[in-house]
Amino acid sequence: MRVVVTGSLAYDYIMNFPGYFKDHILPDRVHMLSVSFLVDSMKRMRGGVAGNIAYSLALLGHRPLVVASAGQDFGEYRQWMNSQGIDASGIHEVVGEFTASCFINTDQSNNQLVAFYTGAMARSRDLSLLGYGLTADDLVVISPTDPDAMARYVSECRQMGVPFLFDPGKQTPRLTAEQILDGLNGAYALIGNDYEFAMMSQMTGKSEQELIDSVPLTVLTRGDQGSIVSDARHGVRIVTAIDVAPVDEVRDPTGAGDAYLAGFVYGLSQGLSAERCGKIASLAGAYAIEHHGCQEHQYTPAQFYARYARAYGSDASVSRALGAE
Repeated sequence: MRVVVTGSLAYDYIMNFPGYFKDHILPDRVHMLSVSFLVDSMKRMRGGVAGNIAYSLALLGHRPLVVASAGQDFGEYRQWMNSQGIDASGIHEVVGEFTASCFINTDQSNNQLVAFYTGAMARSRDLSLLGYGLTADDLVVISPTDPDAMARYVSECRQMGVPFLFDPGKQTPRLTAEQILDGLNGAYALIGNDYEFAMMSQMTGKSEQELIDSVPLTVLTRGDQGSIVSDARHGVRIVTAIDVAPVDEVRDPTGAGDAYLAGFVYGLSQGLSAERCGKIASLAGAYAIEHHGCQEHQYTPAQFYARYARAYGSDASVSRALGAE
């Protein structure tokens, strides 16, 4: 199975302010706010939903194709992706634009001031999935990016008869009710966290259960409460609760959802059961949580399986899928 990952590519600029924002904001002057925070550190880290998903897929042993738009500053990121075993040939670099960028300033109370620059991401609507020779044996991951691009990929997957996983994620508030319902129309799988499902329900007027029942395979993630996998692909809907994988230390939850999705998709690509996919996903998310940044964790498939066996017990099917035998 070929896996195509669509979605955002971005640089995350992580800054730390050695104080408290509240000490520098005057409540009776917020109508003319002008404040500068001198930070004592800044890191530029690779990010974006498509990049994060592809990275964890590559760690597990897959070679995903990324179809996305990036800016003229993407060269180093592309080299990194190629070195990690990701097919970056579907990434279009836009001349005269910068790669989407997220600027995050965090104070000593973990309050954050965030600015996001869309940049070249807006041009993803100009990219097409047609022409890649995709078939019913492949899978396209439609993850957050420009809403028009997401709608285009949904339509093209239906046109080609290619299974697709719909992941509205953080773009849920920007999608219209019609775009959400269209994304469910013909989807092979739907994934989201509990807040996103509640938001989709409110926007579309459909209950969360109706949303779940509208797609053969649904994954509802619930943070440290684990996840729920609902699988009706074989005629009867089976609901399975997946426990979180043990975590050594929670350092940064950013990107954990992307790693989870990558683990689930990897399991699907290997023909594993929904429950096994959920367990692989949970462990992939745990690795991300233990590191600062979304693409800083590392492991070999053998190391991954050894930890899987400790968390969930030995499983020959998972061992074979990971090539750990």
